[in-house]
Amino acid sequence: MATRNRFKAEVPMSELSQFSSPSSTTGSTNRQQNAPSSPWSPTFLEGILLAIYPFTLVLGSLFSVLNTTTRNTPYSGDLQSHPPNIAPSYFALKSNVFNVYFVKIGWFWITGAFFLFCFTHSSLGPRFIPTLTPRRIRALVRYTAVTAVWCAVTQWFFGPPIIDRGFRLTGGQCAIIYSDDPINNYKQNQMSDTREIFTHAACKVAGGSWRGGHDISGHVFILILGSAMLWLEILPDVLRNGGLREDRRIRMHDGAVKTAAVETHDEKGNVHVPGELGLGVRVALCIAGLSWWMLLMTAAYFHTWLEKFTGLVVAFSVIYAVYFVPRGLPALRSVLGMPGV
Repeated sequence: MATRNRFKAEVPMSELSQFSSPSSTTGSTNRQQNAPSSPWSPTFLEGILLAIYPFTLVLGSLFSVLNTTTRNTPYSGDLQSHPPNIAPSYFALKSNVFNVYFVKIGWFWITGAFFLFCFTHSSLGPRFIPTLTPRRIRALVRYTAVTAVWCAVTQWFFGPPIIDRGFRLTGGQCAIIYSDDPINNYKQNQMSDTREIFTHAACKVAGGSWRGGHDISGHVFILILGSAMLWLEILPDVLRNGGLREDRRIRMHDGAVKTAAVETHDEKGNVHVPGELGLGVRVALCIAGLSWWMLLMTAAYFHTWLEKFTGLVVAFSVIYAVYFVPRGLPALRSVLGMPGV
């Protein structure tokens, strides 16, 4: 009974074909025709999922303009937020608990949700057993690729991260913050090299302020990148669990374009369909949902329109490179694989 609950079906492909009726064949043909014609294009459901992100940014930004309280509260470009003593909402404070313990360490939560799904969902290998199956290995390669870009953009890229390098290249610098304290002013006046500080974090430690350049929204970048990665990893299993079809298209080595269903069986020709969503999928959905909420709060209370837009563009570029480009490039797909395949 336990085995039956774990899997809905594990049947050789040759046996599945014996049960195909004319009507099922027709339905299969129609599904093939309804699938996107290009391996480079997202499916209809993927398109809706990805469209949620720019829609959320627009919704939050419009709220900041149309809401009287938010609109009339002064905004500090240096702080990239409303001053804390007059913040229009609890979520407009950088010290709010969700920002401090979720967004600020967002990749910790994203990583935890990913590994929980990877090692507890039966579609990737034995549940709760750290066996490195081919599917798990490819999932880990995708995670490593996305994490490497996250690190390069926000943490370290042979020195300052890409966000800080971009800020400097667009004319930004670390400016000295003066106060009414003569002694403090004297100390700050001695910091002749303050402008040469190359990272935002070092600037704050030195008592300066990041000013003058374009600062890509790191919050928007990480919230979209992390949650979109989780969504695209779990989506094929969610769809199969609901009995929905496989619409993704891939280009084969001979140039033919087929649905990704041709690669959903194992070496023995068995179709592997999980019988339930599992803990990993549920946790990933919770993390993705909270990421969406904090993205909305970021759009409403933090950063300028352009800073949020560039954060979106950079995140989408990474997601497309890791999760969509391999569909059209068989050689790259052999390394990165595809979720659910």
